[in-house]
Amino acid sequence: MRNQPKYNFFKNTSYALKGLRDLVKNESSFKLELLLFLVLLPLIFFIETTLSNKLLMFISLMLMLIAEATNSAIERVVDLVTLEHHEMAGRAKDVGSTVVFLSISLFVVVWGSIILDTFL
Repeated sequence: MRNQPKYNFFKNTSYALKGLRDLVKNESSFKLELLLFLVLLPLIFFIETTLSNKLLMFISLMLMLIAEATNSAIERVVDLVTLEHHEMAGRAKDVGSTVVFLSISLFVVVWGSIILDTFL
């Protein structure tokens, strides 16, 4: 049996918002990516491209935030388990960083190809 309370949409939403507030308050990388998200989101509406392309642009922006949140969660759990240097702990953190790197790479490819296709 799992140590988990019964599902409650409103309570779970409050946990999610609490986590989002914590990320904004304590994670500088998340703040930077959130700023990028807030700056680029309105551009999606002004770029003359297909709805599919606009959705790809939005999804690639969201994936950066999701990846950064996931990386922060991995880092926090690893730090909770041990603050000492351990090879597996370092590898777990490296994989979390890889997730962020891949999401940023995807963002650059998606946005770059759509913008080049639209304006050239």
